[in-house]
Amino acid sequence: MSTAWYRDVNPSQWRTLAAAAAGWTLDATDFVIYVMAMPMIAAEFGFGPETSGLLATVTLLTSAAGGLFFGWFSDRYGRTRALMATILVYSLCSLGSATATSVTALVLWRAALGIGMGGEWAAGAALVSESWPARHRGKAIGLMQSGWAIGYIIAALLAATVLPTFGWRVLFALGVLPALLLLWIRRAVPEPVSRKSHGSGSLKALVSLTRRPLSGRVVLAISLSGCVMFAYWGLFTWLPSYLASPIEKGGVGLGLVKSTAWIVPMQIGAFLGYVSFGFLSDRFGRRPTVFAFLMGAAILAPTYGLLARSPMVLLVLGPLLGFFGHGFFSVFGALLAELFPSSVRGTAQGLCYNAGRALSALAPLTVGALAKTHGIGVALSLTSAFFVAGALLIWLFPETSRRELDQEPDLQPSATRADPGNS
Repeated sequence: MSTAWYRDVNPSQWRTLAAAAAGWTLDATDFVIYVMAMPMIAAEFGFGPETSGLLATVTLLTSAAGGLFFGWFSDRYGRTRALMATILVYSLCSLGSATATSVTALVLWRAALGIGMGGEWAAGAALVSESWPARHRGKAIGLMQSGWAIGYIIAALLAATVLPTFGWRVLFALGVLPALLLLWIRRAVPEPVSRKSHGSGSLKALVSLTRRPLSGRVVLAISLSGCVMFAYWGLFTWLPSYLASPIEKGGVGLGLVKSTAWIVPMQIGAFLGYVSFGFLSDRFGRRPTVFAFLMGAAILAPTYGLLARSPMVLLVLGPLLGFFGHGFFSVFGALLAELFPSSVRGTAQGLCYNAGRALSALAPLTVGALAKTHGIGVALSLTSAFFVAGALLIWLFPETSRRELDQEPDLQPSATRADPGNS
């Protein structure tokens, strides 16, 4: 009789996952409250959709620098220390955003927040990947990644309750609360015992990312993350505005508070997508699972943005869009960990994930500009092409599921995966 999979995981590994997931949850909350407050901020400072998109774009751009720096930091000084530092950065920068009295000040605070945001994922993903058993790595990353959906829901609920009464500054000030998480992480979360310290964060190790075979993996991983993140950020940055905007401007006309009732079910679907992806990719492999999720998102994005105009139809489609449009992100923590050696794993994960995010940084700006001329619904449908591109790119990767992290992967994309057995 087989033992339940979760019995293979010890308490220390569960605490590690809880810390990374909590950090990612609160990271999402601090980022998404800007998306929710965007119309109110624009009204106060008197700017249009292009500037609203630019503020989101700046945060995404600086997240690439944060991912690279804190990825290196985690290689050099430890995953747990890096995780704590990134949480402190984005928490303080959310508080700082609440003090902004000009667009320039707001841009600077959101840019600094992006550094912490990019670094948190890099440190957290490496920490979980190196701590959990290989056969359950996909599940662990899926559970960690699901924190984004929970954070999105928290942000939506906070926006619906805080914005109408207290305004966006109080909402941003609440973003400092994640800093309290540091007290528990410092005491309860150990550094992975399997992490090799020799050469970690050294110049020689970093230079190896520019040479074969690692350079090819870097280019391929950045291409994949760039495509799918352009689609994601272009779609989900503007989706709350699409639901809240008047019908004459191409929106649905629900208003800010009412649209929360549509966003929460979508994020419940996203949560299920993140978690399901982890289980499915451990069972069937990384590549076919990514392909299925991305093609589902490619079909649903234009359906949601162009064809479904009824609020009730959108309510039904929302959880499906959330499921397929978010779930594929769970591949990155596991796949990137399986492609790169321990000495540069944090740096490589931070670079590949967040450089793709930087390439996608034009998505909110592009969709915002298209929304001004063609309506938000039309602009959102553009993202479908980038989902399809990602679905094709995934087949250029080797299948890496269940690979031990000290085992060099076969770089042939057609390599078959070992029998996964029971998951």
